[in-house]
Amino acid sequence: MSDVTIEQGALEPTGALSVETVLSVRHWNEHLFSFRITRPASFRFRSGEFVMIGLKGDNGKPLLRAYSLASPAWDEELEFLSIKVEDGPLTSRLQLIEPGDQIYLGRKPTGTLVTDALLPGKRLFMLSTGTGLAPFLSLSRDPDVYDFFEQVVAVHSVRRVSDLAFHEDLGSKLAEDPLVAEQAASQFHYVPTVTREPFDGHMARIDMLMESGALFAGIPGAAKFDPETDRIMMCGSMEMIKQFAAWFEANGFTEGSNAAPGQFVIERAFVG
Repeated sequence: MSDVTIEQGALEPTGALSVETVLSVRHWNEHLFSFRITRPASFRFRSGEFVMIGLKGDNGKPLLRAYSLASPAWDEELEFLSIKVEDGPLTSRLQLIEPGDQIYLGRKPTGTLVTDALLPGKRLFMLSTGTGLAPFLSLSRDPDVYDFFEQVVAVHSVRRVSDLAFHEDLGSKLAEDPLVAEQAASQFHYVPTVTREPFDGHMARIDMLMESGALFAGIPGAAKFDPETDRIMMCGSMEMIKQFAAWFEANGFTEGSNAAPGQFVIERAFVG
């Protein structure tokens, strides 16, 4: 890591922002990290939502970006997963945070990657690339999700093995989780896939896993996506989301929202 430190002075809360403390930071590789911060007692959110976070900009004003919450709604701390962009206005500095530093947190989380935006179904498929895994980390640790769906499937596609953040936790079916370990043991399925490195598992893009049927291996009753039983969430690259949204619409799925639940949802806040 760089020897550069964050020189931003004490942050001041505003009507839209609280000031929270960084509790821990984990660097997965040279361009991926996660961190946990304090959670205000008044902060409420639904698992799968996003919120604005940030630091003080060079002009003294808050520099903010939308980040999905990776922690479930019941967690006493808030967790986020981020890429490192060398020349990114926020991430070039955010990657340097250490425990004890301060960070801005928006007071109004929102988003469509929530169970409220989906019609009832049997199986929930959460399709992600890169840091798009974050909201699905939140949802996969929420007991309500296992009450809504018989099977919960987290699909994570990355380029390199080291990009598989939280691989051990997900691979163990969240065995150490205090609230969902028992349900996840039989209902949760983790499908990691790596596209540019040798991997002891799937080595193909998500669309190829769909076509070959490998995506559905070991999932009871699943052989292909069915609009009658399957519900889909997507988060990740714009290319992936647009490709799959078009595919699902062409195959009888309707897009949902908080106002009108459907059979698949995407987080449009991150899609250009």
